[in-house]
Amino acid sequence: MSRGRSLPRARAAALVAAALLLAGCAAPAADASVSGRQIRVVAAENVWGSIAAQLGGEHVSVTSIVTDPGADPHEYSSTTADARAVATADYVILDGAGYDSWGQRLVDANATVSRTVLDIGALLGRKSGDNPHFWYSPDFVARVVDRISADYRRIDPAHGPAFSTLHGTFLATLHPYRDAVARIAQRFRDGKVAATEDVFVYLAAALRLDVITPPEFMQAVAEGNEPPARSVVEFHEQLQHRDVVLLVYNTQTVTAVTTNLVALALRTGIPVVGISESLQPPTATFQSWQVAQLTRLERALG
Repeated sequence: MSRGRSLPRARAAALVAAALLLAGCAAPAADASVSGRQIRVVAAENVWGSIAAQLGGEHVSVTSIVTDPGADPHEYSSTTADARAVATADYVILDGAGYDSWGQRLVDANATVSRTVLDIGALLGRKSGDNPHFWYSPDFVARVVDRISADYRRIDPAHGPAFSTLHGTFLATLHPYRDAVARIAQRFRDGKVAATEDVFVYLAAALRLDVITPPEFMQAVAEGNEPPARSVVEFHEQLQHRDVVLLVYNTQTVTAVTTNLVALALRTGIPVVGISESLQPPTATFQSWQVAQLTRLERALG
């Protein structure tokens, strides 16, 4: 599941061609605002799509592309339907940092000044190869929320007051999420934990937990590579010696190595909690999904 993995050349070319054919469907290049209709929003991932929908309310129409909680988002291959959605969008939200490079290719295939593109990695000063799981950092989420609201007000100034109200309402709904993060950080600060990949790293930092898994192991798994043998041995020893109080794994990335580690943790009595990269279930809101995962983490740590 390497970050920024390229599509097969023929398939990528076909999708770009499809996007170019749809160029005539895009909003007029002379005006970057909308009038008398909803803002057409495309979010590469439903994590960001949920936030975008709540911040826009009835004034936006949001399409999320990656929504399957049973699939690995890193391996997603875009479709002609995705190309059509991007070609007609007023606002596109990409995670960036190489996580959804297929989305950037679709944007580039139908470049127009009438479309606003939010590259979250760029907003946060991150580049391809950096940990792209930005939605697991409460601070990063706050910055993205503010930016989306500001973009909405600029794209559709007539509904600026409504977007400001929706922004405040959304922030209020984040209180249980932020309270859970603060509570866990206070109760379990500096607790040593293990993780099969870096999807958990941002959240662990917010929870003040100490991830002692070899970084080269987490990076290899995140990039779809075999982890170095020495890191596998070290990880096994950490579990066998019960050096950690919890193992966190990615439910959307299952390999023989991670499956064996989960089994070893369970045999040694170490609690195991799975977290995901997409909303589970897909109908969940960002905040309800996060609170559910935080609840499982708190119970396992307690």
